[in-house]
Amino acid sequence: MNKKILTSDEWYYNMCEEVANKSKCLSRHIGAILVIDKTMVNQGYNGPPRGVPHCWERYKIDPALRKMLREKGIDPDDPKHHTKCPRQTAGFKSGEGLEWCVAGHGERNALINAAREGIKTKGAKLYMNCQVPCTPCLVEIINAGIEEIIVTGLNVYDISAQYLLNNSNLKVRVYDHFM
Repeated sequence: MNKKILTSDEWYYNMCEEVANKSKCLSRHIGAILVIDKTMVNQGYNGPPRGVPHCWERYKIDPALRKMLREKGIDPDDPKHHTKCPRQTAGFKSGEGLEWCVAGHGERNALINAAREGIKTKGAKLYMNCQVPCTPCLVEIINAGIEEIIVTGLNVYDISAQYLLNNSNLKVRVYDHFM
């Protein structure tokens, strides 16, 4: 049998994709894995905190969300919206209306899960199936002592993210099989 042997980057990227499949987010599915000494020690995907209802349930139970949608002329009880991110339903563009998002990002959740389990993050690598993380996540990644992030591309969200990358010791690398 001639089975292709994956590079470490390919394997870790595939693991990020598998972790991302656990996400119930109606907007994006992001997975992140924390690697120490070439061993995956933790993972995270984007979604609401433990025990908090997902957005398809939120349409029915969150009075503030229901009010905001009604004020925009949108019926929160229309089932066609229940498969779509509430921010998208409300007409917000990417990066707007973030106060309506209850999801934690995959990379943030990987770090939080590590802390919850007492796993050190200093010197670790963080693999993600996305581009360079947003500014708040970069702050947390840098403060957690992550040595390197491995991403699908080098696009940054804003000038603050670029500033953080330019003025920290965080290494950023694109998966070798994407180059």
